Amino acid sequence: MISVVYNINIYRQVLRDIIKQDDLVVELGCHLGNSTKIMSEMAPEGKIIALDKSEEASQSMNKLTSSYSNTEFLKADVRLHETLEKVALMIKDHGGCDVLSIDLGGGHYPDTTFKVFFIWSSTLRPRDTIIRNRGLLDFLHSSSSSEIIKSQEGWLESSGGDGVPPRLKELQLWSTNI
Repeated sequence: MISVVYNINIYRQVLRDIIKQDDLVVELGCHLGNSTKIMSEMAPEGKIIALDKSEEASQSMNKLTSSYSNTEFLKADVRLHETLEKVALMIKDHGGCDVLSIDLGGGHYPDTTFKVFFIWSSTLRPRDTIIRNRGLLDFLHSSSSSEIIKSQEGWLESSGGDGVPPRLKELQLWSTNI
C-alpha cells in the first residue's frame, strides 16, 4: 500500500495503523523525531532507521535514540547513493524493509520527494509506504486519466524490474550495486 497525506495528524495515524510490532521501518526526513517516537513505540520488537541531514535533527534524535534501543539515527542526505547503499546493507540481515516513511519538506519539493520515493522504494521494496507531501497530494486529487496502472505494494511494482532510470543524475545516485 502507498499512502500520500499532508496533515501531520493523519500521517501519524496512518503510521499507527500500518506499523506492526516487529516491523523494520525506514524513515526519510525524521526532523526532530516526533513521528519517530511513535514508530519506535509501535515496533518495540522491530527496528527503526531514521534519517535526516539537519543539525537540529542530530541533537534531538541523539536524545531519542538513547531512550529507544530499537531506533537508530543517521545524519545523512537521502538523495545520495551512498546513503541508500548504507541503509540497504543495514537492513539486508533483517529481511528487508516493511515500512518506508517519507516526510521531506512537508508541502514543498514534490518532485524531489517523488524521485526519492521511487528510488528508495524500488530498491527496498517495502510492504507499505507513507509519503507526507502537499504537492503530491494536490497532484493526485487534481489529475485524471482513463488509464489504470496500479501497484498493490508499498512500491511501484507496476514498473517491474525496470530499476532506477540512469537519467536521475541530479540526485547524484544510483548504480546497479544494490
